[in-house]
Amino acid sequence: MTEDLALMPAEALVALYRSGRASPVEHARAVLANIAAFNPVLNAFFWLDEEAALAAARASEARWRRGAPLGPLDGVTATVKDLSVTRGWPTRRASRAIPAAGPWLEDSPSVARLREAGAVLLGKTTVPEFGASYVTKSALCGVTRNPWNPAMTPGGSSGGAAAAVAAGMGSIALASDAAGSIRVPAAMTGVFGLKTTHGQVADYPSSYLGTLAVIGPITRSVRESALCMDVIARPDPRDSYALPPPPRSFLDGIADGVAGLRIAYSPTLGFAEVEPEVAAIVAAGARLLEGLGAQVELVEHVMDDPSAILGSLMAPGLANAFRVFGFTAAEQAMMLPRLVETAARGAAIPLLDYLAAREGREALGARMRAFHERYDLLVTPACSIPGTDADTDAPRDPRLARFPNPTPFGAAFNLTKQPAASVPVGLTRDGLPVGMQVVGPLYGDALVLRACHAIEQARPMPAPDLAALRQSPFAEPVPRGLASQREATA
Repeated sequence: MTEDLALMPAEALVALYRSGRASPVEHARAVLANIAAFNPVLNAFFWLDEEAALAAARASEARWRRGAPLGPLDGVTATVKDLSVTRGWPTRRASRAIPAAGPWLEDSPSVARLREAGAVLLGKTTVPEFGASYVTKSALCGVTRNPWNPAMTPGGSSGGAAAAVAAGMGSIALASDAAGSIRVPAAMTGVFGLKTTHGQVADYPSSYLGTLAVIGPITRSVRESALCMDVIARPDPRDSYALPPPPRSFLDGIADGVAGLRIAYSPTLGFAEVEPEVAAIVAAGARLLEGLGAQVELVEHVMDDPSAILGSLMAPGLANAFRVFGFTAAEQAMMLPRLVETAARGAAIPLLDYLAAREGREALGARMRAFHERYDLLVTPACSIPGTDADTDAPRDPRLARFPNPTPFGAAFNLTKQPAASVPVGLTRDGLPVGMQVVGPLYGDALVLRACHAIEQARPMPAPDLAALRQSPFAEPVPRGLASQREATA
C-alpha cells in the first residue's frame, strides 16, 4: 500500500484517512521515499523540508483520529514553486543574486490557504532564473529533467512542479503562469495544469509582471485541481485584484460532460507553426470532443500573433523586478546575462510604447470576449513541439529546431486574463506526452475543468515508467538545488 499511497488521488487518500485504513504519515513517507529515489535524477526540488513535512503529517493524523480534519486536503502532500513566498523557506527565484538568509516571515495567499487546510507542505520546486524560460535550469539549481525521458526538459517555468507531480513526489503543486508557465510543463510531463482567470486565486506580493501572472495548480488528475481550487480560491485582503470567492465548489458539475457545448478548434490560432505529430494528436483530441457530443467547429484564424504586445509588457516587467529587488551591478553579474539584457531592454522601452502595448492587450481581450459569445470553449495545442533537451535553450533535434517558437499558444490568454488548461491527449512515437489547451471565457474556470475532466475520463493518460527512472544514467548524488539548501543552513 505504501507505494500506492504516493500516487493515489487526493480524494481516495482522504477516504482512507476517514476510514482509518491509511494515515497522512504513511502517505508522506511514501512520497518522501519517491523523492529520495527520483529527485537525484529529476532535480525537481530547490528546497526540501522532510522534518516539517512529517510533523505536519503527524498533526493531520491526530486530527483525523479525532474526526476533526481541517478541510478536504488535510494530510495531502503539496509543493510550492520557488516564486511564491513561503514562511520559513527561502524564495530565491533560482537566482544567486537573492540571498538565502531572509528572514522569510510570511506565506503567499495560496500557500497560506493550503497550510490552513492541513496540507502537508514538502518544499519548494525548481524554476529557471526568475521564471524567464520554458526550460527549467539555472546556475543556482542545475538542470531539472522530465520523468518521461530525463534527457528532456519538463518545460518551464513550473518545471520542478510538474516533474514532481508526474513522478509521485507530491499530490498537488502550486505553480504560476505569466506566459504559459503552468500549461507548458503540464503538457510536457503528461499531467494537468490550470491557468486560472486573473484574480481567481489571490497572490501576494504582487507579481513584478503585473496582471499577466496568476497562481494555479498542477496535479495528476482534473478533480485534484478542482479540489485544490476550492481551497486556494479563497479571498485574501493583501491582493487588491482578488475576485470574490466562487459561488460554489469547483467540483459541482465537473462530471456533466461536454455534450451540446460549442467548441472552436484552432490548430494554429492563425499564426503558429506546429510539429506534425503534435498537430495530429491534438486534432484527434478535438475529434474526441466531437464524439463526446460537443459541437466542434474548425476556426483557422482566431487572432494575429500577440508576441510583440507580450514582449513590450514582459520586458518592462522584468525591469520592474530589478527595481523591486534593487540589484547592484555586482549582483547582476551573478545573474544569467540574457536576463540582465532583457531587463535593460525593458527599462528602455518608451512609456508611450508600453501604453500602446496595453491598448493592444485590451483590444485582444475585447476580441476574445466577442469570440466567446459564439463559442463556449476554444481548444488548441498546448505547445508546438512535444519537448526539448533539458540542458539547452533550443532543441538539438533538427526536426524540432525548425519551429521558431516552441510555446506560441499560451501567452495570449495571459494577456486576455482568461482561464486555460493543458490536459494530456496522447503520446508521440518517441513516448513523450502531448497536451491540448482548453481555453474558457473570462471567469469560466469551472467550465474548463468540466471539459478537461470529460477528456480525461475518455482518454486516461498513462504514467511515466518510474521503475525505469530508478535506473536513469542522469542520477546525481546531490542535486545542486538541495546542495544549495545545505550550504544555506550550514
